Amino acid sequence: MTPCLHVLAPGLLTTIQDRGRVGYQHLGVPVSGALDPVSLRAANLLVGNPPDAGALEVACIGPTLAVEADDVRMAVVGATVAIEVLPDAAAPGGRPVSGMQSLNLRRGEVLRIGALTGATVLYVAVEGGFDIEPVLGSVSTDIRCGIGGWQGRALVAGDRLPLRQERATKRDEVCLDGFIVRPRPRVRVIKGPQFDHFADGEVAAFLDSKYTVGPSADRMGMRLTGRTLRHSRGSDIVSDGIAPGSIQVPGSGQPIVLLADRQTTGGYPKIATVISADLPALARLPVGATVSFEAVTVEAAEAARREYVAGLAAMKDRIAPVRRTVVDIVPRLHECNLVSGFIDAAA
Repeated sequence: MTPCLHVLAPGLLTTIQDRGRVGYQHLGVPVSGALDPVSLRAANLLVGNPPDAGALEVACIGPTLAVEADDVRMAVVGATVAIEVLPDAAAPGGRPVSGMQSLNLRRGEVLRIGALTGATVLYVAVEGGFDIEPVLGSVSTDIRCGIGGWQGRALVAGDRLPLRQERATKRDEVCLDGFIVRPRPRVRVIKGPQFDHFADGEVAAFLDSKYTVGPSADRMGMRLTGRTLRHSRGSDIVSDGIAPGSIQVPGSGQPIVLLADRQTTGGYPKIATVISADLPALARLPVGATVSFEAVTVEAAEAARREYVAGLAAMKDRIAPVRRTVVDIVPRLHECNLVSGFIDAAA
């Protein structure tokens, strides 16, 4: 039987994502990929995968997954969340486990992930990855186009995601020691290509204002609510290319930060662009979070990018053995046959 993860409950929006479908925007194909590539990289690192291997991206409410393989190594990284390992699908509850570390699940065991807090997404990586054919070089799911991932859609109950490995490699479990992902107090931006399409003082007012992540935010764009921005030349332009982090302002005057599933071109003026080093932290902010921006030069953005890349490269240096406690060990002892036989002394 093909080793797989059986989806007992899919969560609110669970898809397979990697670094994205890079190099096809000129053909009208969106990039897609992980909203939070930092957490994706961390999850893959914990299970021994290449940094950009496909993993499950979980939004808002997590899935329940049953192991249909000899055993599988997994890691959950991202938002704060309650995680349980159940002995089987019928069990009412199980043992709590921590994120930011690898864990080994055996055949029949179930991983249950609850509601996310503090961030809108997390990532579930499996050792060896999913046995899924790439589309245009990527296994990322593009729901609007219906390509990539598992059948081009979000997971549903009953799906069985094929795994590349029947069993986990024999090694100790590890964690990312001291790895904390926090957004900056103010998100750094550079001027957008149409910053001069706004009335006098509007760019300065945008930078002085606080915005709130609205309830209609999704993988395509983060809709912000706050001070209305006034256009000086109307809200329509000849469509041009959309970069990741572009902040476009439609006729409503409310800014939209364009994210992983953004369209390839757009016809609204773009007042600013979030720098690449700050975009992952911004993209994981939950609905209701407050956002403000500060302008930086292109040179400062390039320096921040170099620092960001260096930080990603150094992530492997934070790998450390999992510190075992009695609470961790007792459930496993209960499952082991520690005594092969016994004698009834009274007899």
